[in-house]
Amino acid sequence: MEQFRITRLGHQGDGIADGPLFAPLTLPDEVITGTVVGKTISDVRIVTPSDQRVKPICSHFKSCGGCQLMHASDDFVADWKLQVIEQALAAHDLDTQLNATVTSPIKSRRRAAFSARRTKKGAQVGFHARASDTIVDIPNCQLLDPSLLAAVPIIAELAQLAGSRKAELTALTTVTENGLDMAVTGGKPVDGALRVALGQFCETRKLARLSWDGDVIAMRLPPTQTFGTARVLPPAGSFLQATKQGETDLVTQVQSIIGPAAKVADLFSGCGTFALPLAQTAEVHAIEGDADMIKALDRSWRDTTGLKRVTSQTRDLFRRPLLPDELNRFDAMVIDPPRAGAQAQIAEISASRVPIIAYVSCNPVTFARDAAQLVQGGYDLEWITPIDQFRWSTHVELVAKFSKR
Repeated sequence: MEQFRITRLGHQGDGIADGPLFAPLTLPDEVITGTVVGKTISDVRIVTPSDQRVKPICSHFKSCGGCQLMHASDDFVADWKLQVIEQALAAHDLDTQLNATVTSPIKSRRRAAFSARRTKKGAQVGFHARASDTIVDIPNCQLLDPSLLAAVPIIAELAQLAGSRKAELTALTTVTENGLDMAVTGGKPVDGALRVALGQFCETRKLARLSWDGDVIAMRLPPTQTFGTARVLPPAGSFLQATKQGETDLVTQVQSIIGPAAKVADLFSGCGTFALPLAQTAEVHAIEGDADMIKALDRSWRDTTGLKRVTSQTRDLFRRPLLPDELNRFDAMVIDPPRAGAQAQIAEISASRVPIIAYVSCNPVTFARDAAQLVQGGYDLEWITPIDQFRWSTHVELVAKFSKR
C-alpha cells in the first residue's frame, strides 16, 4: 500500500493527489493509503483526516451514488462551490463579487429519477451505486422530500406490473400540489390491456398523473405547481427546479436584479418559473423552444388575475436567437439556458442595449465563457450568488447580474 496526500478536490468530487491520481470520498490535505489502478487510488484508507471531514448523516452514503460530498462539512462544500465558480471565471480573466452560497435544506428534493428492475421476488427500486448499474435501496435517504421517498413502494409495484426483468425502468417522479406526477421510461410497450391496467394503477395509488414513454396514460388530478401567484400545469416530464426552496431563492435573486424594469424578456423560460412571478410588476415576453411548455405558461397567465401582460413565443434560441433590434425594446432580461450555455444568443445580447441581465446558470464553465463575451460586448459582471439545490453533490448553480456600461 502506498501513501498519498490529497491536494485538491476535482469537479467530480474525487480527491486528487499528485499524478494526477483520483481518490473517491477523500478531501484536501488528507493523507491516505491505497493501491493505484490506472489513474484511480482504490482500497483507500484515511491516515490523517481533514478537519472538514464529518460523519455522513445518511446510512446509504457509501453505497449510493446519489451524493458525492456528504463526508464534507456544509461550510467546506459551500466554499468549494464558490471556488469552482472562481476557477471558471479565472480561465477567462474575469473577477467579480461572489456572494455566499444559498443551500436548500435536507429532505427537500421534490423531483428525482428512480431506477427500478423487476426481480423474481418483486422489484428493486432506488438509485445507482457509485460507478455501477447496480440499484441501491434508499429507505433512509436524507436528500428526498418524504412525499417523494414515499413513491418507492409505488414504483416497485409499477415495475412488477409493467417492467421487464431484462431492462431497467426509470420513473421520473415529482411532488406536486395534487400528489405524485410520474413519468416512466423503459417499461413494457403499452398495448390496450396494459393501458387499462396502468390507468387503474394511477387511480388506486392516487397518483396525480402517470405518463409512459411520453404518452399520458391517466391524470387523476392536475399535477400543478405554483410560480408566484400563478398555478401551472407543466407537461409530463418537463423541467422543474429541484427544490421549492431553491426555486424561491433563484426567483428572489432574479427579482433583485430586474428591479423596477417595466418590460422584461425571459429567454429559455420553461413553464414560467421567472416569467410569472415577474409579471406581478412587469410586462414579460417569454421565449422557449418547447411548444408544450409555452402553452402551459400562456394558459396559466390567462387563468391568473392580477398579473401584467405576458406574451410568449416558441422559438429555438440556439438556431434562431433574438437579434439586437428585437432585444432593445426590453428594460431587462432573464436568461436561463441549459448546461451548454447560450453562445449564439449571448453574441446577439452583447451587441444589444439591454441595460440589465439576470443570468441563471447550471454550469460555471459555459457561464464563464458566455460572461466573457458579455463583458467584451460592454457589460459589467456585478456579482454572482451560488444557489445549491443539489445538496452534497458536485452540481453548481448560480445567478449573476450584468449591467451595460
